[in-house]
Amino acid sequence: MRILHLDSGREMRGGQWQVLRLHRGLIEAGQHSMLLAREDSPLLQFARRDGLPTGALKPLTLAATSRTYDLVHAHDARSHTLAAIFSHPPFVVSRRVAFPVQSTWLSRLKYGRSRRFLAVSGFVATQLLAAGLDPGIIDVVYDGVPVPDLPASGDAILTPHSTDPGKCMALALAGAKQAHLPITATDNLERDLPGAAALVYLSTAEGLGSGILLAMAHGVTVVASRTGGIPELIDDGVTGILTENTTDAIARDLTRLDRRFGAAARLKVMQRFTVGHMVAATIESYQRA
Repeated sequence: MRILHLDSGREMRGGQWQVLRLHRGLIEAGQHSMLLAREDSPLLQFARRDGLPTGALKPLTLAATSRTYDLVHAHDARSHTLAAIFSHPPFVVSRRVAFPVQSTWLSRLKYGRSRRFLAVSGFVATQLLAAGLDPGIIDVVYDGVPVPDLPASGDAILTPHSTDPGKCMALALAGAKQAHLPITATDNLERDLPGAAALVYLSTAEGLGSGILLAMAHGVTVVASRTGGIPELIDDGVTGILTENTTDAIARDLTRLDRRFGAAARLKVMQRFTVGHMVAATIESYQRA
């Protein structure tokens, strides 16, 4: 298949990392994959650094570009709109966000044109169903992450650095302070996870949480909010810890940290959430489309 990916993100967030891994994985699986992204985006820079086929996302030329592909895959809301307007071949849409689908006429038009939806979790799939979409065109395709050769061996407690109030960084810091435990807000999980023992990942709404999967792959115990798609990743008291978004709950649950949870989480990723699993599930969805 010839697949054209569209991503309009300005930052390198969890969704963009998944696009990069999928693009590379599809090529390694023998598919013809091409990525169009913002000219100034980190995603385009990383893909070019890795020698992957890329181009600048230009709406006015998208119609002509898409003619030579079998399928277009839109990875965010703006590229979904562009695909709905300009794509000549059928297109599919990845949906990663936890909030409900809007009910505006434009939203109904966009969602009515897509051939299939790739929901990042069962929770996100329920949001699509609640919007009235046919369950026969929804596939749950979980994120996939690379598994390092060796598990993490450090003692650091990390939390993602974010200015987004919905990511609850201040709450994570307050909970750790109440528990009298040191915690570091990191802006680079891939760099810091090898030296970590735990990750505190809090959110008011989460489609899945690719940062959680990355920590699990490193064998790091995750303390995460019981919200959205997160419980699909973490079995409380087995592969991590689910908590509530209060200072008292976080402080209490930080006393439950156990390296055995991290070891079980790493095994779960190997069994269900590798990049290979994600690529294979995506190709199956493409074939249905």
